[in-house]
Amino acid sequence: MKDTIPYFNDWPRIESAIQPDPQLEREISQILAQMTLEEKIGQMIQPNLRGVTPELAKQYKLGSILNGGGTWIDENKYATAEQWTERAEAFWQAVDEAYADRPFRIPFMWATDAVHGHNNAFGATLFPHNIGLGCARDPELIERIGQVTAREVAATGLDWTFAPTVAVPRDLRWGRTYEGYAEDPIITYYYAERMVQGLQGDAEQLKTDLKVISNVKHWLGDGGTAQGVDRGDTHYSEELMRNLHGAGYFSGLNAGAQVVMSSFNTWVDETNYDHDPSDGIEYNHKLHGSKYLITDILKTKMGFDGLVVTDWNGHAEVSKCSDSDVRYAINAGNDILMISDQEHWIPAFEKTVADVNAGHIPMARINDAVLRILRVKKRAGLWEKASPKQRRLSAQQANLGAEEHRSVAREAVRKSMVLLKNNEQLLPLAREHKLLLTGSAADDLTKQVGGWNLTWQGDENQPSDFPNGITVRAALEQEMGEQLCFADELPADLSEFETAIVAFGEDPYAEMIGDIKPGQSLDFSQIKRRYTKDCQTIEALKQAGVKVVALFFSGRPLYVNPLLNASDAFIAAFLPGSEGRGISDLLLRDNNGAIRFDFTGKLSFSWPMRPDSYAMHRIPPHIENYQMHPDEQAPKGEHAPLFPYGYGLRYGEQAPRELDNLPHIELEQDDSVLGDLHLYGIAATPGNFDLLVQEAQAFNPVSRNNPLQFSGLSTRPYNCLQQQDSIRCHFSDSSSTLSIMTSDKQPFDLFPWLSHGDLVFDIKAYSTTSAPLWLTMGEGSMKVDIAQQISDAANQSERQFHTQRVSLQSLVSWSQSERTTLLELNSEAACDFVIANVRIEAALDKEQA
Repeated sequence: MKDTIPYFNDWPRIESAIQPDPQLEREISQILAQMTLEEKIGQMIQPNLRGVTPELAKQYKLGSILNGGGTWIDENKYATAEQWTERAEAFWQAVDEAYADRPFRIPFMWATDAVHGHNNAFGATLFPHNIGLGCARDPELIERIGQVTAREVAATGLDWTFAPTVAVPRDLRWGRTYEGYAEDPIITYYYAERMVQGLQGDAEQLKTDLKVISNVKHWLGDGGTAQGVDRGDTHYSEELMRNLHGAGYFSGLNAGAQVVMSSFNTWVDETNYDHDPSDGIEYNHKLHGSKYLITDILKTKMGFDGLVVTDWNGHAEVSKCSDSDVRYAINAGNDILMISDQEHWIPAFEKTVADVNAGHIPMARINDAVLRILRVKKRAGLWEKASPKQRRLSAQQANLGAEEHRSVAREAVRKSMVLLKNNEQLLPLAREHKLLLTGSAADDLTKQVGGWNLTWQGDENQPSDFPNGITVRAALEQEMGEQLCFADELPADLSEFETAIVAFGEDPYAEMIGDIKPGQSLDFSQIKRRYTKDCQTIEALKQAGVKVVALFFSGRPLYVNPLLNASDAFIAAFLPGSEGRGISDLLLRDNNGAIRFDFTGKLSFSWPMRPDSYAMHRIPPHIENYQMHPDEQAPKGEHAPLFPYGYGLRYGEQAPRELDNLPHIELEQDDSVLGDLHLYGIAATPGNFDLLVQEAQAFNPVSRNNPLQFSGLSTRPYNCLQQQDSIRCHFSDSSSTLSIMTSDKQPFDLFPWLSHGDLVFDIKAYSTTSAPLWLTMGEGSMKVDIAQQISDAANQSERQFHTQRVSLQSLVSWSQSERTTLLELNSEAACDFVIANVRIEAALDKEQA
């Protein structure tokens, strides 16, 4: 693969591998001419599976649906390929029946987030996430991964995947960093083309039932937000939007990708104009409303003739739109509106019809959108393809996680891991010597596979959820048998072990939730309270004289200098997916003591020397006289990387610098200001505190992904500020209690907040209550009845969130400041509300406290 790409002086004209077909254009124009306005709008609305039924799809003649991350057939995580196909068949037949009395028919299609394999389907092959694949530097491998993914998606009867992601992450605090192939666009440019080819094939292959529609995302600049804030503000110039953030689109669209997804971020630039200033509302520069980038650039100047789909309710983040008002987003150039919930998509459908009739949305814009949708469906052969049940691969469970697919994944694991340190050539290990394996990720597939796996965030999963997955422990046990000693906790006597492998890393996360929060650094040991245990394990082994092989799973490079110092070998495994055998292939010698596979992976992101080197990258070689962007850090001087982009050792090679005495850099903290403590919601760090339901003596986790029913309480994920960031609670009696507790079950000291601190949360109430709704902070705390506040909120004419504030001193005394329970809610009667953004708000400074 070359280490350079073209420099683009202007937005390039797309030369797609799938060229316009005059006969196809005549056919779709004939259909369009016969469609009613309502039929056209039906093509443009895309609900989530949870928010639609086949009956509704028939009634509104919907053109497509999606299943968001963690949405399954009948809320069943273990739904089989046959069950997925049966549901796809039901939707397909329902929509087909809707056109029974019309002189034409329009086929239905179903989209999914198959972003590193068909990751929402039980038993699917899970490949390394994009950050690891970037380390492989192997475009041909990427195409084969696309081919496997297409076959597994086809096995469930689906038509379209929201992949590949071609973002170029420029700040490691972004929770989607691992979805980018690399920190600069060169790898992305070469990979996007090959992934599209793998998923779609050529123009003729796309028409078959062995391929799926490909979707490059997110247009544009999602990886360039200031401070890595998901959905945040991008300030890059148009030149850099094109040459840093656009390259993957140019190659992916040239390869024939049929769909572009709009991005959540803003682009703060005067050329990103307000295309409807007459409404008197200030445009907030969200890309979902950018007529300049979607219509003027992508469609007109670049000549993209496929369709543009919005991201999950992304239109609602445009200042000119709302959940049920998509006018501005449609006029900007979006063709399909992803509106997840029934409470929003049906009103959006109706309002869009009214807006067209009133002249607020030109009919020409609607016709353009529908022509594009029909064009993509024609190119994908959907008129000619059999219904989902009749396709060649449909309902074949054996195709999910097939051995030949897993072999490709195993190869990808080997090529994606990067050897950072290998003192005295400790690796590879001889299999006849006793080996200790420990660490939080050693037998935990959730850390190994990361986010976007069965659930949106990749959490709330168990080992049994990955029947084809192989952990590090399972892979090494297959190879070493009794010579491997696995231990959750370090044995008291370590004398029999010369070497230990410590597998550890980040908990799984995805967008928003995975952002490193303001006030935090890249220091792995400080991101979550429970990460310190693995750090202590490595240090304890070093002190005991045991040689340490550190196997680090993460969605981004992080500051780990103390751990590098304490380790004899250190491997950046990133998020390798389900095939742990690819890890053991590299770690162990063969039975004759020879090297089986060598490390070939090279870093696709620079590795920080400092915990505040958030946005340090190599200078893009294809941009002459590159001027460092104000949001970036120069890769020299103070922020020179510990390991530069492209670094990676092979066996037998020596590290170019000494790695046993790296400086331990601690950032200065301003202790004069006491910040807010976020317990639950978009600003909280998952893994520090858990939302639970207590029934008798049992504590059960509340899902941010799926509805749950407890004895006296039902819970359902809800969108407050962002996706699934709050919980709707419906109490039926007092037999269940909603609780927030420390994840590690260790007390948290509220002492600094007690003088002037408040327990604060936002409530949207759906019913009044006459009986007490008790708020406490667990055993020994005082009780406050908030039933009146709930009733007052429910009685408001417009149902909105209302902030509730309770003094900490009304709940706990000074002697009770150390607590494992930080919130409890228990209702003595029926009560229905949403709770969001639970936090402890502080006094302005410690002197006031």
